[in-house]
Amino acid sequence: MKTAPAPQRRSFWLKQLHQWHWISAALSLVGLLGFAVTGFTLNHAGQIEAKPVVIDHKATLPADLIALLAKGPTEGKRPLPIRVETWLDKAVDADIARRDGEWTAEEVYVALARPGGDAWISIDRETGAVEHEKTTRGAISLLNDLHKGRSAGKAWGWFIDIFAGACVIFAVTGLILLQFHARARPLTWPLVAGGLVIPLLLVMLFVHL
Repeated sequence: MKTAPAPQRRSFWLKQLHQWHWISAALSLVGLLGFAVTGFTLNHAGQIEAKPVVIDHKATLPADLIALLAKGPTEGKRPLPIRVETWLDKAVDADIARRDGEWTAEEVYVALARPGGDAWISIDRETGAVEHEKTTRGAISLLNDLHKGRSAGKAWGWFIDIFAGACVIFAVTGLILLQFHARARPLTWPLVAGGLVIPLLLVMLFVHL
């Protein structure tokens, strides 16, 4: 079995690398832009003022739903009954989505953390009194929390993992393509070395570890 000549192998791998590079670039382009912008806003979070908006809703469960809360174990962590969740969504705009509540003999408390804000709901098991508080901190806070994956759910977590994988392919194929073209571009490896050495020096000299 004959081995392909070196020029043909080089041409084959260049085509493959360029294909992987542009596909991974296309997949990660918008995400890279978003993460770069939110990296800047996170770095300057102290200078970017956020104005929290707090909305408070109060209501009272009907008697049949209060009876539902009386059933089952007194304490522990478990979701609210579906009928109670549906009623709360309509009455106080609380999207609980099967989250576990903290049950005690007196109340059920459900934390509803979300990107760009926070929320919680408390239900008195005896009287049915409901209080739902929701805080929003604006678009910048929302984007910053999405950058960190804070309280964004499993789907967003999967997106970040896939996006990170595309970025790795983009970077690795770019590095190999640099190797292919380095002879014609003398500044290639000094620039790559600078990209490595500069952050290392900054960490060693100015970051307290």
